[in-house]
Amino acid sequence: MSDETTRRDFLQAGVAAGVALGLAEELLGAQQDNGKGLPTRPLGKTGEQVSILCLGGWHIGQCGKDEGDPAAVKMMHEAIDGGMTFFDNAWDYHDGYAEELMGKAISDRRDKVFLMTKNCERDYKGSMSNLDDSLKRLKTDRIDLWQFHEINYDNDPEWVFEKGGLKAALEAQKAGKVRFIGFTGHKDPRIHLEMLGQPYKWATAQMPINICDYFYRSFQKNVVPACLKNGVGVIGMKTLAGSPDGKNGAIPAAGLATGEECIHYSLSQPVSSQVVGIRIRRDLDQALKAGRGFKPLDKDQLASMRAKVEDAAGDGRIELFKSTQHFDGPHHKKQHGFTVEETS
Repeated sequence: MSDETTRRDFLQAGVAAGVALGLAEELLGAQQDNGKGLPTRPLGKTGEQVSILCLGGWHIGQCGKDEGDPAAVKMMHEAIDGGMTFFDNAWDYHDGYAEELMGKAISDRRDKVFLMTKNCERDYKGSMSNLDDSLKRLKTDRIDLWQFHEINYDNDPEWVFEKGGLKAALEAQKAGKVRFIGFTGHKDPRIHLEMLGQPYKWATAQMPINICDYFYRSFQKNVVPACLKNGVGVIGMKTLAGSPDGKNGAIPAAGLATGEECIHYSLSQPVSSQVVGIRIRRDLDQALKAGRGFKPLDKDQLASMRAKVEDAAGDGRIELFKSTQHFDGPHHKKQHGFTVEETS
């Protein structure tokens, strides 16, 4: 490689980084107050404004199982009243119970919620079946954002196209059952970039965005800039780096940062919205407190937070959803031939 080529590549990388930084600042600067203290941001190029915090479907399903349907429904109503109007779910969360529970909560306030759920199939027939199930469970005639769930494995991007999953999504969109189409994944930035490189312009991409992500298979460094350049809305997740025990976030449990600090860090990245798990009252109170009137942290504050986690974050011991199969859904493990342990 010549010195001139090296110099040109360096300059191009610098320009790309500058463009990404400018786009990130533009998104954070586009944050608006929705009148309830929980601001909104643009969702990519969809023309939609969504709350900067998104209520996670898996955890609210666990809330319902632990505390009963009425308690979980009440929690969702209070989230909406507090300005958290972006709701997340998936076809396979708690074997469909999470969608059914959410359907109960939003049936009389559907117009107040931007509703996202996820398709767990890759083929045409399975995708259409997932959609029908989700619409019935959620008691709605449309999904605002339908995402392909857990694009985690090397052949997932090809399967979505070759097996007919995207064809199903496009037909559903044309029929008015789905408004926008995106994808999610928590394993490897390389697979997200492969998905972004497929011949379709995604509305959104969902990915881990947390303090530790900066140092290990980093989505915020490798995928977010590509999304911003292409107008793809970034939805963050794994704010606390997951909860191996289903209750406590890995980052707070390791004493690396508080839950509120974790939320502030993620919201200081150029995400349209950050998914937060709401399993108990403390989770909702913490999220609303962290999000109300939020202002992005400055570069020195961000650097200080990263410095505190660097030693623990570099090898994946905190982000087990990247380094192990602990967080991979059983449905998707089976799709790829992995053994799934039966639970009692």
